[in-house]
Amino acid sequence: MASEKAALSAHVITETLALRRFYHLLEAEHPLGSRQPKGRALYQVICRGEEWVALVLWTSPLWHFKARDQWIDWDRVTRSERLQLIAHQARFLMIESTREPNLASAVLAVSTRELPGQWEECFGYRVLLAETFTDPESHAATCYKASGWEPLGLSRRDGRHYAQKLPEPLGAKKLWVKALHPQAKALLVGPQLPEVYRGGLAAHAGERSPLKAAHLRSLSETFGRLPDPRSRRARAYPLGAVLTIVALGLLRGAVHLSAIVRLAGKLSQSQRRSLGLPFKKSTRFIRIPGYGVYREVLQRLDVEVLARELTAWMAAQAGELPRTLAVDGKTIRDHLGLIVTLVDAEDGAPVAVMANPKGKGHELKTVQKLLRSPEVNLSGAVVTADSLHCQDQTAHLITPEKGADYVLQVRGNQPTLQAYAPGQLAGATPLFRPPTAATGDRHHANCPPSPRTPPPATSPRLTA
Repeated sequence: MASEKAALSAHVITETLALRRFYHLLEAEHPLGSRQPKGRALYQVICRGEEWVALVLWTSPLWHFKARDQWIDWDRVTRSERLQLIAHQARFLMIESTREPNLASAVLAVSTRELPGQWEECFGYRVLLAETFTDPESHAATCYKASGWEPLGLSRRDGRHYAQKLPEPLGAKKLWVKALHPQAKALLVGPQLPEVYRGGLAAHAGERSPLKAAHLRSLSETFGRLPDPRSRRARAYPLGAVLTIVALGLLRGAVHLSAIVRLAGKLSQSQRRSLGLPFKKSTRFIRIPGYGVYREVLQRLDVEVLARELTAWMAAQAGELPRTLAVDGKTIRDHLGLIVTLVDAEDGAPVAVMANPKGKGHELKTVQKLLRSPEVNLSGAVVTADSLHCQDQTAHLITPEKGADYVLQVRGNQPTLQAYAPGQLAGATPLFRPPTAATGDRHHANCPPSPRTPPPATSPRLTA
């Protein structure tokens, strides 16, 4: 009886004899024959006990597929950085001697369930998404529907992609995807990846320009209107272009001028042209500034002016600020001082910056200055920040003055506040305190006043 049959299990094979059998079965029974993969390859065998039931060949993903990239909400830079977090199912074979109703969907379920862990064992990181093609002219792909795969669109009419050059033009193929993590789409576009996925990032991740040529041109023109503090003999590179490259570094989290120089080296010739950078003498190659150029500009320029202009430009580009924001500060070496950034917590996109040339030790005051700025609209937002900012002045600046709510951390190095918080939170609904009898208002949980004085009855509450 079917109920007495052994459960299905997925195994990765690497032994020469097993691989020969794997390829022999593909060649003999799969309509497309065997496949010599490019890039990474994982050979998965689905077994019932000791018996081989199905074969699955996983390889590196398609470089570009419009429907998939739109579904994930990838831009071209993020796609190039995180593409290897997708596994492509290049071959799927149900062995003829073991076929039975509903077995294919069960095999696919086991295969995708085990894939992230097996991929990590082989290549050092987990994948977030699986993809494959089916031929709509010959297969209904019922097993993919039954096992939770989602159809996205059709390939080119010849059915080709970079990893599979077919000998003859075939009909269009349907692309299917399956998320291997409940938050797969969010992780594929989010600002931070858990450690188990970071091995799949491309080597250039975090160094390529996130802006298109039109944005680079606009930002360069904005900075170009600033007074140039350099002598006339030192203006081989336009001020707007130099400051735009510095701004790109800040937007990508650079903490050294050397990282900004590396970022500049990743700019394409068309991007360099958009910035107005000069050509190398007697060539059609556009040069980029060296380390000394950035250092001289930043030594002579008021970094607060740079931060103010960048904030105004981002506000003009983005319009209304995102509704979920986070603040962070870091000391930028090589004469940049302290840069505090207000970012969209959902996608990591910066929306405002503030500079302090005094550097480390001035983050709290710089953050307060940024939040107080009339150019920063916080109405209706939720601002998150670390334990450094869990104090009265920042809390009241965000809530009564700016009309926002906040979530602030409390850590073990704040023992008095940490001991005071549980008593204030006792019996309270998470994030919100109960409505008052007088007004019926609800307030987002916020940092309480200092425990050295008794809090008023209407004091906001802390979310620890």
